[in-house]
Amino acid sequence: MYNKLTTLLAQQYTEMVGIRRDFHMHPELSFQEVRTPKIIVNYLEDLGINVRIDVGKHGGGCGVVGTLKGVAPGPTIAFRADFDALPITDQKDVAYKSTVDGVMHACGHDIHTAALLGVAKVLASFQKELHGTVVFVFQFAEEADAGGAKPMIEDGCLDGVDKIYGAHVWSELPIGTVGVRDGAAMASYDGFEITIIGSGGHGAKPYETIDPIVLGSQLVINLQTIVSRRVNPVDPAVVTIGSFHSGSAGSIIPDTSEIVGTVRTFNPEVRKQIEKEIYLIVKATCDLAGATFKLNYVHGYPVLQNDSEAVKDVQTVVSERLTDYQLLDMDMVLAAEDFAYYLQQKPGAFFFVGGRNEQLNAIYPHHHAKFDVDEKSLLIIGDVFLGLVVANGLLGNNSA
Repeated sequence: MYNKLTTLLAQQYTEMVGIRRDFHMHPELSFQEVRTPKIIVNYLEDLGINVRIDVGKHGGGCGVVGTLKGVAPGPTIAFRADFDALPITDQKDVAYKSTVDGVMHACGHDIHTAALLGVAKVLASFQKELHGTVVFVFQFAEEADAGGAKPMIEDGCLDGVDKIYGAHVWSELPIGTVGVRDGAAMASYDGFEITIIGSGGHGAKPYETIDPIVLGSQLVINLQTIVSRRVNPVDPAVVTIGSFHSGSAGSIIPDTSEIVGTVRTFNPEVRKQIEKEIYLIVKATCDLAGATFKLNYVHGYPVLQNDSEAVKDVQTVVSERLTDYQLLDMDMVLAAEDFAYYLQQKPGAFFFVGGRNEQLNAIYPHHHAKFDVDEKSLLIIGDVFLGLVVANGLLGNNSA
């Protein structure tokens, strides 16, 4: 059955590439996805798959959920793909370059969606042999802070699901590899905004001011001591300042400065500790100079925690059935993913598929203006998903 499924998927490769390139040329930002979900809905409906539209609409999005119910009872497993893009100008020199100014698929979500559509087409042809149900979750707004996972879950996308799996093409891994990690696999994500309120004045008389730029500069350095001096080094953590804005002219000391940053951790207690430390450091730095401040700390995605049994499913499929691919034990990834919310509700696994290929110039990191991946990753994602259908007993579990 494995070989039959992967052969059928390979026959869909040209179509999957075409779908991926169409999405790549017409990217849509988080919460602005209109064209993409319509294409997904039409494709699934043409396959005879039951479709729910506008899933998670109360959260500002338009998720799509397809349900393929077999003729016999059995488990229900779900696969998730995201389909939003990023506010980045595409700088690749390829025929399928983004046609939308300032927007591009710089993280591979077009690959995820095209691969899952290919899987849906293969499985739809086996509906009369299916023992159980396969749910196809197409999610909006993974890249946004609010995320699309939570509203889709609240709208019932996981109702009746026993396990859920997700995949991410990964430009750091070479094509032909599949990486997965048991337990904590991706970090939690929090964001913070700090406004330092000083007292401005003439650049020639700094002694008459409370300079928010100097205080902000001190604060950027002071915040780095949280990870280096206050967090146990055995607990991975990151505090990054990504934005620092203040002032308008060289001879003017402004009244305020604004700092924006992110926190990544794997340990919930460390997550709480860093939030507390940020407040204490900001307060002490401002108090010493007589300034005041505003701190807005926003809790984002939780730690992505893979289920051990679901991880074994992925490992077994790759190592025993899809032997052309190399199985890797992934290190922790400090990037965050709202797939973590699905895993808080249901057992499952999130795995990585290599997309790097120097010969194709697919060498740039995610969120880079020249990001691209080897499109053969479409087949690898699809092959693993199809293998998981068999491994979970929904289709005949034999190697023929």
